[in-house]
Amino acid sequence: MRFELYPAIDLKGGRVVRLKQGRMDEATVFGTDPSQVAGRWRALGAEWIHVVDLDGAFAGKPQNAAAVRAIVQAVPGARVQLGGGLRTLEAIEAALELGVFRAIIGTSALEGDLVARAVERFGPDRVVVGIDAKNGQVATRGWVDVSEIKATELAEVVRQAGVRTVIYTDISKDGMMAGPNFAEMEVMGRTGVAIIASGGVSSLADVERLQAVPGVSGAILGKALYTGAIDLGEAIAACR
Repeated sequence: MRFELYPAIDLKGGRVVRLKQGRMDEATVFGTDPSQVAGRWRALGAEWIHVVDLDGAFAGKPQNAAAVRAIVQAVPGARVQLGGGLRTLEAIEAALELGVFRAIIGTSALEGDLVARAVERFGPDRVVVGIDAKNGQVATRGWVDVSEIKATELAEVVRQAGVRTVIYTDISKDGMMAGPNFAEMEVMGRTGVAIIASGGVSSLADVERLQAVPGVSGAILGKALYTGAIDLGEAIAACR
């Protein structure tokens, strides 16, 4: 299993931003043209682009379709995975019709049988689940609410529903440039699903250390790319 890197593009009002610990009032704008940003990551060798519709995550339904379509068109040969507000089969289908390869189900993974139905309808390669956690407990609704469910328990539930890949974000590390929560990544790596690590990846050393964690198949790169702390081309080369 090849370790993949996922440059992140977070969308708010059609612009590229980065948040600190998921707080919408802590947004830093890094670009007004998401397609241009995506094209830059693609030119540096990115084979995946990780897109989050932040407005959609808070509104409960997608809000940045035009920007998503532009991103897809800007990265020929690469694959886009999209999360944020994908809480119905119809919303997932609409995202895939934009050219998105993989839909990320977040909050809805806790509610009803959407995950199982999505895997059945679109296939396990087209659906991933995003598990966002604080102190090992699942956070929902744009990270506003923290549930009583453990991240490992939810990983087992979605694995039984047919999910093969989970994006695991440690909220306390997100945007802080302090390194990932390696202990939690190791725990999640034992759940039987492929884990994409998210939150706090701030150096090439972090990327290399994550590569060595059993069960971790990739890492999302956010603020570290935009501040220059990680050179994407160098990081991709290190993963090959």
